[in-house]
Amino acid sequence: MAHPAIVPVLTIDGPSGSGKGTISRLVADKLGWRLLDSGALYRAVGYAAGAEGIDLSDVDAVTRCAQTTKIRFVASPDGGETHVLVNGHDATDELRTETAGAAASAIAAIPSVRQALVDLQHGFRKAPGLVADGRDMGTVIFPDAAHKVFLTASASERAKRRYKQLKDKGLSVTLAGLLREIEARDERDASRPVAPLKPAEGAVLIDTTGMPIEAVVEKVFAVLHP
Repeated sequence: MAHPAIVPVLTIDGPSGSGKGTISRLVADKLGWRLLDSGALYRAVGYAAGAEGIDLSDVDAVTRCAQTTKIRFVASPDGGETHVLVNGHDATDELRTETAGAAASAIAAIPSVRQALVDLQHGFRKAPGLVADGRDMGTVIFPDAAHKVFLTASASERAKRRYKQLKDKGLSVTLAGLLREIEARDERDASRPVAPLKPAEGAVLIDTTGMPIEAVVEKVFAVLHP
């Protein structure tokens, strides 16, 4: 079995709505590599904390929740969206709401929560390779990754993408509300003292504003095979 340190890793970081989830899944599928959706881990802990009635400002309680929450990724039989089981409950749809995103952003600023999830994330690094999607994959979790990408897009474009995604799921949202939440989260994620959202050293920046998905995938593959 290959030692984790020599298993290749492609990190794809970026803010909410930049397309990193979709792009990471497509690239991982094409490569036949494993996929780590790190944002889902934080959303899962936020969801579990909410289900237990934990105040997200209670650092000790949230940390215990992060240490004990059981999170499983289950591939869909039809090749569709991967399902996320939180303490045995399929919370896939709940984790895609902006409420879950805001909770994830809040608890991600807690150092002890981040530490609790580090080993779990490192465990995804297995042969033949890993595509790691998140906000600090290239800067903190896999700083030794040979290939790093930072996706971005305008806040208005990202709000429109989230609006379509959530409306397609039948959720009640407003474009203006999503834009406010995305801008607030950008500010919170970029200014937090622990693992702030920023491009990793050596990362290739790709602005996906107005770009079709296929074109973004091509640009990412160009990073792997320059």
